[in-house]
Amino acid sequence: MSDENATVLVIDDDTALRDSIGRLLRSLDLDARLFASISEFLESDPPNGPACLVLDVRLPGGSGLDLQRQLAMTNQEVPIIFITGHGDIPMSVQAMKGGAIEFLTKPFRDQELLDAIQLGLSRDRARRENEEALVALRERFASLSPREREIMIEVARGRLSKQIAGDIGIAEATVKVHRSRLMRKMKAHSLLALSRMAEKLQLVPEEPQHC
Repeated sequence: MSDENATVLVIDDDTALRDSIGRLLRSLDLDARLFASISEFLESDPPNGPACLVLDVRLPGGSGLDLQRQLAMTNQEVPIIFITGHGDIPMSVQAMKGGAIEFLTKPFRDQELLDAIQLGLSRDRARRENEEALVALRERFASLSPREREIMIEVARGRLSKQIAGDIGIAEATVKVHRSRLMRKMKAHSLLALSRMAEKLQLVPEEPQHC
């Protein structure tokens, strides 16, 4: 489970439990940041690598569910594992609807917590990788000439070179030259790969479905 860049954030006002979780995580070479309150957590710098949040539901000055909503509203995506000594079904349903990884009732087994943390870190790692790939894709698209961008969008719409040439008033051979260049710049090895890139970049709006 060791991951040099992974950080587990723990917010719990129970000092003994908080320290116990911290020792458990550090024994597995995970960076554990411990907080006694939500305000203390909000004043801290966000981690640079994959992270997840172990969050008590009931805290002084605010609830863990309130923090979950606040993070969602400000687009701060971090997987959350709720822990509580006073859980009930409506509370757990609300937490899970908000995207929580797990809702654990105290006392819980160490392995239950570790399994949830592993899942949370895996999801956050995948999210970060996807975001980095999208940034790189946008940079490659920005490197295209205006004509290459235009042709990429038309290709993504399923238009043939002959059709594109007729639409924009250039020779079909010229369209193919532009298409070859833009595929090289985009690092697309096929038209299908290029179309998938266009989807990720949301270059082609979805056609409205007629009932």
